[in-house]
Amino acid sequence: MMDTAEMLKAFSRHRGNAIVVPGRGGRHWVEISDKPNRDVPLGDPAMGGHASFAMGLALAQPGEKIVLFDSDGDVQMGMGILATIAEQQPRNFYHFMLDNKCYATTGGQPVPNALKLAYHDMARACGYPRAYAYDNLETFSINVERILNEPGPVFVWLKVRPEIENKPIGSRSQWRKRSQVQVVMDLKKELGIAS
Repeated sequence: MMDTAEMLKAFSRHRGNAIVVPGRGGRHWVEISDKPNRDVPLGDPAMGGHASFAMGLALAQPGEKIVLFDSDGDVQMGMGILATIAEQQPRNFYHFMLDNKCYATTGGQPVPNALKLAYHDMARACGYPRAYAYDNLETFSINVERILNEPGPVFVWLKVRPEIENKPIGSRSQWRKRSQVQVVMDLKKELGIAS
């Protein structure tokens, strides 16, 4: 298993100019990213919402590489999005899924059937042309550059250690440094889109 922050650091060396939707890894990513205006930290939307948003962004901006750091809980809440992404075939979409086998942001409840699911096989069965699984930081670090140079959609299952939060949401440290409005304005400016 990998530590999420260390995995994100390994990814960041190969990010290039990609737009990153940090999803559940967001609290680490805001400290690692060297291009915050190309990040779209949504915070904690409804479970399952990250992939739909990131796919829409990939379809709307086909000239931009879009990278999503999703979670096993999010994927289970909206599994149909795997088939939708595969059907749309966004060549600029890179779907990294962090699997900690629990709902860490709501207290660590186990994700259903967590020990038996093979998410990369599910992504392939839905139609992703490329899907991988990594549980070792060294192996992931060796392969991430190659993965990001492949045409999307690509699905990458990453087994990470759980970081369970047991505090009420209102008393947790807030990692988002910009409002949703500011995130959108910054990204539009970065992409040269008139407001």
